[in-house]
Amino acid sequence: MGALQNNQLDQFSIQHQQLSLLQNVLQGSSAEDRLVASYKRSFNGFAAFLTEEEQQKIARMEGVLSVFPSKTYQLHTTRSWDFVGLSEPVKREIEKESDVIIGFFDSGIWPESESFSDEGFGPPPRKWKGICQTDGNFTCNNKVIGARYYKFPEEDITSARDTDGHGTHTASTAAGRRVKGTSFFGIAQGSARGAVPSARIAVYKVCGEMSCSDSSILAGFDDAIADGVDILSASLGLMSAKNYSSDAMAIGSFHAMLRGILTSQSAGNEGPDAGTVASVAPWVFSVAASSIDRQIVTKAIVGDKVFRGQSINSFGSTKLVPLILSTNASTSCDSARAGTCLAECLDKKLVKGKIIFCEELNGGDGALSSGAQGQIMQTKEANDYSRVFPLPSTVVDMAQGDNIISHIKSTKNPQAKILKSVALRDRTAPVVVSFSSRGPNPISSNILKPDITAPGVGIIAAYSPVASLTGYEEDKRSAKYAILSGTSMSCPHVSGAAAYVKAFHPDWSPAAIKSALMTTAFPINPRKNVDMEFAYGAGQINPVKAVNPGLVYDANKDDYIQFLCNEGYTAEEIRLISGVKFECRKTDGTAGDLNYPSIQLLVDKNRTFSRNFSRSVTNVGTPVSTYKAVVKQLPGLKIAVSPSVLSFKSINEKHFFVVTIGGEVLSNANVTSTSLVWSDGVHSVRSPIVVYTNAA
Repeated sequence: MGALQNNQLDQFSIQHQQLSLLQNVLQGSSAEDRLVASYKRSFNGFAAFLTEEEQQKIARMEGVLSVFPSKTYQLHTTRSWDFVGLSEPVKREIEKESDVIIGFFDSGIWPESESFSDEGFGPPPRKWKGICQTDGNFTCNNKVIGARYYKFPEEDITSARDTDGHGTHTASTAAGRRVKGTSFFGIAQGSARGAVPSARIAVYKVCGEMSCSDSSILAGFDDAIADGVDILSASLGLMSAKNYSSDAMAIGSFHAMLRGILTSQSAGNEGPDAGTVASVAPWVFSVAASSIDRQIVTKAIVGDKVFRGQSINSFGSTKLVPLILSTNASTSCDSARAGTCLAECLDKKLVKGKIIFCEELNGGDGALSSGAQGQIMQTKEANDYSRVFPLPSTVVDMAQGDNIISHIKSTKNPQAKILKSVALRDRTAPVVVSFSSRGPNPISSNILKPDITAPGVGIIAAYSPVASLTGYEEDKRSAKYAILSGTSMSCPHVSGAAAYVKAFHPDWSPAAIKSALMTTAFPINPRKNVDMEFAYGAGQINPVKAVNPGLVYDANKDDYIQFLCNEGYTAEEIRLISGVKFECRKTDGTAGDLNYPSIQLLVDKNRTFSRNFSRSVTNVGTPVSTYKAVVKQLPGLKIAVSPSVLSFKSINEKHFFVVTIGGEVLSNANVTSTSLVWSDGVHSVRSPIVVYTNAA
């Protein structure tokens, strides 16, 4: 994606050049027929259908930075704002908040939801240059001020309207109006609201039914940057991390950063395995998912015992009915397959009207189509969040499941009932949920990812009333508010928190806002999360504290480009990512010298090591102040900060320092961590320090 030069303001001319270049490599086809998308508002590039031979031809042409195949991205799919300290009475800059525009890359929006009412809103901010595509009976208002949709090969999308529910949920989580009396069929009752109810929403429907393409994502970036958004929220990502030069999110978000736009992205739902984090670009805010102090549970009564499971059962309590093992409910499958409750295995005559016990977690379609009254499932997986099923269901752990199996086998006429779900207080929160993707960063070993964690479990927010709750046609329920879990839900929490901070500091750079949220994050107890910072980054967001962080780690275009140089990217790759020509300067620096709010070091096990990390902080707190460095030293690890005292005389004054990490600490462990805290007695500016080996 090339950067637009000052003399490239004629979009018609840019597209004409793109079509001419494309036509030169095509064999018997017109460029217009092959063109998928033209990017000409914020950067210069296009997407097209090409054969392998045509790709190679166009890649060799003068002026072409790179050609890469389009990939498929997945959508990463209240009480939470109170849990992170952003209660309704907190101080707000209402007028400035109303000028903040959050753009959402998602499945669209349901504009008629009460969460998006524009009652009391004035006209959009003057900086807004976007449009509202009204196709499909879609209308905008002074809250949802813009909407665009993008057609891509897999689907024929003809409206920005959300029929999936995902986009409506994420938008209302970040910026929805306060709506009283919301619940999911009576579960989790209360008021639903976003972080910044006065902020504006711009919708970019880059995703269809659970998938998104490079071409639509880049088109969304091209438009959103030119439209004038302030924050971009993208609850989507690849299944695994890619080189920055072939990741559309990394490329598009770099161009957004150049225009002062912070992009927040979900870390991914491929946890708990190590190295699964897919959002890894340092200019992107990568968000993990953690629990809140509300847990939704569903109890099952089997005989005279009560078993507590995880699910969101909105159907109400079932009657006491016969309970049958799925392995005894099949005449066509062996016990292993029957234990999964596959629809083709279950005998309707044996299942109808009963509660069925399944030996594995499943979606519920088999039990539903077989006429079961409900299902109890056991799972070997971490059972730390609740799902919605198309019939009364609950999921228990292996120990509880084995007890139920024993009861069924030892009882002449076993019976059970499943109760309606209830919300309970969870005093262990916050804990990073099992599905949340983990570090270490598979692309850049000296950059800690994910950056931060936010609520992503059991989040209730607005939903599309025409969207399925489970994906099964037999499930006819409709809901205006739904409970979802995923890093898709945690991402808009950070987007909303970033918008909240920006309302107080409209002139802060994306890096400064990111730094403020990271260095003020609530530290998480590593004993609750064995993956430590690889699970939660700097900790859980603390939006109110982030408004006054004291110091920030700032960074700009040149800093990120030098980072790419130090990572070994070629000039051509850097041009593809940044869209600008840049000659790497010769330095002794490493990628770890990027002015990042965290420090991460990969070392060889059982080898001594010593590494310097250069950093700078900018004073945004008290004009005259003195900060002292505090580091908790660990056995076998020596960390020195020079200078260890920083004295400031004015706002925006910057000071440099060096952190030296050395030792042999990782002889018996694969990862260890501590933190550097700059303190002036009022502010505590905390940066995680992580040292690890490849074995981590």
